[in-house]
Amino acid sequence: MNLPATLRALHYRNFRLFFGGQLISLIGTWMQNVAQAWLVYRLTGSSVLLGAVSFAGQIPVFLMAPVGGIVADRFRRHRIVIGTQAASMVLALVLSVLTLTKTVQIWHIFVLASLLGVVNAFDIPARQAFIVDMVAREDLINAIALNSSMFNASRVIGPAVAGILVATIGEGWCFFANGASYIAVIIGLLLMHVTAHRRVEQPGSPLADVVAGFQFVARSGPIYQLLLLLGVLSLTGTPYSVLMPIFADKVLHSGARGLGILMGTAGVGALCGALLLASRLSVRGLGRWVSLAAGGFGASLIAFAISRSFWVSCALLLPTGFSMMVEMGSSNTLIQSMSPDHLRGRVMSVYSMMFMGMAPIGAILAGVTAGRWGAPATVAGGGVICMLGAAVFATRLRGLRIEARRLIAAAQMAAGNPPQEATGGSLVIKQG
Repeated sequence: MNLPATLRALHYRNFRLFFGGQLISLIGTWMQNVAQAWLVYRLTGSSVLLGAVSFAGQIPVFLMAPVGGIVADRFRRHRIVIGTQAASMVLALVLSVLTLTKTVQIWHIFVLASLLGVVNAFDIPARQAFIVDMVAREDLINAIALNSSMFNASRVIGPAVAGILVATIGEGWCFFANGASYIAVIIGLLLMHVTAHRRVEQPGSPLADVVAGFQFVARSGPIYQLLLLLGVLSLTGTPYSVLMPIFADKVLHSGARGLGILMGTAGVGALCGALLLASRLSVRGLGRWVSLAAGGFGASLIAFAISRSFWVSCALLLPTGFSMMVEMGSSNTLIQSMSPDHLRGRVMSVYSMMFMGMAPIGAILAGVTAGRWGAPATVAGGGVICMLGAAVFATRLRGLRIEARRLIAAAQMAAGNPPQEATGGSLVIKQG
């Protein structure tokens, strides 16, 4: 691996500030995710309510992300991200106080999770689109991959720390640590010197803006197919993490510490996938990676569902995390490469709907299904559907390459850059 090439986006001061602050904040976020799941399970013992809380926290992304996309395209993304991070900090601290004072009730968790979902509906499109404001376009693929590696490095550390803290001093301190961690990212954002992205004035109404974003996605075959596959995986595959407390307690008999190890192991695999993507200099062949990774994700889920050994399950979560990261990161990179700047926020809002917005629907379905047939059968069934989705995407891949090349060239021209060399329907980013 060529380390300077892998880390080249860190040459940009703004991205370094963003990277460092987000790394600290996301460790806190993963701590809260694990602690909240364990708190819900401890209070209720219900797989249905585990799924319901996840649904409440993510369904606002599905419903409101198009509005978040409009805001990201019409206003300064830098300021939007500062506001959403501050709001997330307040919500984490409120949950911390309720838990530490032993007054927390399940409805409190539902309300706070829903409010955080509303915040994320604005944060995710703005934060994803903001990456292009921090680095040059030729380093966009690397910045996206490093952003994903940061997300997954925190996914390794956060759950492991949360597992220890939950088992020793309780969930409340995990929520407090998450609230405090937002200070780092807010300071980093305030220290940036950001030139506002070039906006194209939209003569129509906000509703017309929403429609324009969906129309672009619908008529752009490669983007549409990538988002469709991502939606299938988010609906049927990713809810395995919602059911992880059940696997840790009832299937693998490992408790809160085991839950942290399981979630952290999946994060190790995902981090490896993100670093592999960061080492790439072009998007050539990423479409094939998407189909292979989606199939590998499904197969890994099936194997994980069958396992009854804690350490074997941990080992199987390595390819699970790796495959999902490669699929998600490759899709993100390809979609951003094919999206013009003036539509980027709206396109990434649809990406948010498919990646995070479909997950809550899957979570509630997984919770109900696990309550009837058990968590292992639910996860295995999701793995089968993921493999079928990957196979369908693979059959359509060849016909999408010419259109992908056209979209990448058009996006570069719209940004005022000459089209770079394309080979086999994929952009090649030259060094130097």
